[in-house]
Amino acid sequence: MFKIHLRTITIFLIVIFAGIPCLSLRGQAGKGPSAGSEDTPFQETQGEEPLRLAIARITHGHAAWIFGSKRTEAVKVVGIYEPDTGLARQFREQYDLPASLFYSNLDTMLEAARPEAVAAFGAIYEHLEVVESCAPRGIHVMVEKPLATNVKHALRMELLARENQIHLLTNYETSWYPTTEKTFRLLSDSSYVGDLKKVVVHAGHQGPQEIGVGPEFLEWLTDPVLNGGGALIDFGCYGANLMTYLMQGRAPVSVTAITRQYKPKRYPKVDDDATIILNYPDAQCIIQASWNWPFNRKDMAVYGDSGYIITKNDTEMRVRNASGPERSFRVTSTDLPVYENPFVYLADVIRGKTLPGENGLYSLKTNVTVVRILEAARESAEKGKTVYLQPEKQ
Repeated sequence: MFKIHLRTITIFLIVIFAGIPCLSLRGQAGKGPSAGSEDTPFQETQGEEPLRLAIARITHGHAAWIFGSKRTEAVKVVGIYEPDTGLARQFREQYDLPASLFYSNLDTMLEAARPEAVAAFGAIYEHLEVVESCAPRGIHVMVEKPLATNVKHALRMELLARENQIHLLTNYETSWYPTTEKTFRLLSDSSYVGDLKKVVVHAGHQGPQEIGVGPEFLEWLTDPVLNGGGALIDFGCYGANLMTYLMQGRAPVSVTAITRQYKPKRYPKVDDDATIILNYPDAQCIIQASWNWPFNRKDMAVYGDSGYIITKNDTEMRVRNASGPERSFRVTSTDLPVYENPFVYLADVIRGKTLPGENGLYSLKTNVTVVRILEAARESAEKGKTVYLQPEKQ
């Protein structure tokens, strides 16, 4: 009882002294975490069969999540497609996996393992191949960000997903952040900062070589075709995804971008720094994506006509509006439940426990818009002029 009373008093004091509108920290009664989705119950049901999940390629540095930091009983890995036998052997030995789990052909794995869903951890350009194999079989797909390297691929994937009625989700680290959801709720539920005017997103790190990514990852991450670009694609996608979410699905009118090669000897084929400006009739977003930051960062500043919200990382943020001085606070998944594990989220979507929502962070509509933004940014940087987006066909 003491803990409950202490927690209630603490929340009350934060609300009063920070000047933050009183928002329900857990949503409505009986509701659970969000990933830019409709709130629904979130619990791993005891005795429920885990989702049968297969992995398509393991060249992405995030492929190990399922066997490491994001391991969960919500899914069961039933197959891994990796044609690079040396990489497959290394992965198998590192995680003590049976050889029978690995396949050198995607279609063979899908037929033999019979997964309910596939998580793609290969080059971005290869996402289309995965969806082309999975969708006709009714197999759901989650890809690592971004959805595709170009709009042609994205639209083909969207068509396949809709025709075959599968979920096609795109996973971003920032979708797991409690600060992302808190920012959205302060904007949409309480108008804490008034009308949105400007968003500045910083994303990136020191560079893929500098942080020591594996050679199998570096090979395609620095390839203009397989990755679609360098830092512009790798980290520009975060800002495009976040801004599209904050704008509740609205696409920008125009995109202007400048790319640089500060390290041409290290990354000769792609950009290593990009500044992208998204222009809306009533707002602007500046995305600073770089492989030249002195440290890893994913943060944003959101400005309205009566206040601001600044996120430092996944849990720390600062806010200020006309009601008082700036306040700093932490928000965690205990305070504001969000899905911090993408595989649990995938399982819950497929089991019907939650929905991505039309304009959610993982949603297909949002991430097709992200690819449109990135393609326009790439064109703008190449041609040295602002690119105007064509209205989406309904």
